[in-house]
Amino acid sequence: MSGLFGQPSSTASTNTTGDISKDVTLTAPPEDGISDLKFSPQSEHLAVSSWDKKVRIYEISASGGSEGKALFEHEQPVLGCCWSKDGTKVVGAGADKAARMMDLSSGNTTTGQQVAAHDAPIRCARFVDIPNQQSQMLVTGSWDKTIKYWDLRQSSPVASVTCQERVYSLDVMNTLLVVATADRYINIVNLSDPGKFYKTIQSPLKWQTRVVTCFNDGSGFAVGSVEGRCAIQYVEDKDSSANFSFKCHRSTPSGVNNNINVFSVNAISFHPQHGTFSTAGSDGTFHFWDKDAKHRLKGYPEVGGSITATDFNRTGNIFAYSVSYDWSKGYAANTPQTVNKVMLHAVTGDECKPRPKTGGRK
Repeated sequence: MSGLFGQPSSTASTNTTGDISKDVTLTAPPEDGISDLKFSPQSEHLAVSSWDKKVRIYEISASGGSEGKALFEHEQPVLGCCWSKDGTKVVGAGADKAARMMDLSSGNTTTGQQVAAHDAPIRCARFVDIPNQQSQMLVTGSWDKTIKYWDLRQSSPVASVTCQERVYSLDVMNTLLVVATADRYINIVNLSDPGKFYKTIQSPLKWQTRVVTCFNDGSGFAVGSVEGRCAIQYVEDKDSSANFSFKCHRSTPSGVNNNINVFSVNAISFHPQHGTFSTAGSDGTFHFWDKDAKHRLKGYPEVGGSITATDFNRTGNIFAYSVSYDWSKGYAANTPQTVNKVMLHAVTGDECKPRPKTGGRK
């Protein structure tokens, strides 16, 4: 039986080193650094945002082929992107202090309409379902230290909430919204009461937060930082005994005693079916983990550059990752020779399946 991308369907394996030799390159990738990528929740389409000021939408075929279907531009680099739940709208979050949206159901494939504005670059955006609201709203997080909620039928925000510092990352699942800022603040919002913070904590990690991603069930979130660490954090105090952190994306140079290279964790994505998750970092590797078993499922070889963004498609059989400069060494290290590409990895066999539970250690 043939699997995705024409690969034979793999059987269960005890090997913890994954294979990237059959990963497929996305056709016509961005021309500058890749900031974010997101699969549609309804179809095999992938949105990719870039420092080249564009958001591109690709159609992905079952054989691993890809074709550009739409593109819209900002006035400055695009720092993030997201889809609406119905898969008809794509939003870009821009350094031009604007969020711009393309409505694919209208037949438009070239122009983004401005739907949000801040006083500083917008770092991230997500569509959210607010209880008792008929239509989805957009939430944007900015370096102006605010998050804002937008009804796309109006030009002014429905609400604005001031954070302690610049917003670096945010994510949403069900009624959980998590907002991470500079100075390691993490704000938790219950979308049943979206105008205030339900809880604020300091990151359990000691250094700057790079990414937060919600669990599939909305009970908590994962945090990645610049120190090569990831934390698993539950929202409610009653579950705090399950909180933990672990080291990842670190290496020990050969021939050097007591030296450890520490890399930033740039991206965390949860598998839509299994609830396992990936981490990816500046070391150019990605790994799959089982948080409940506290176990690494698979680690993959270095891909030839920093990994800046990742996502699983809606069924979890494709894992996309972008190989691009992540600005961790300043502007001088971004050269014309820097790789910018998106790779599609077929998830087969037991790569992302949770570790079987036994009667012993859980």
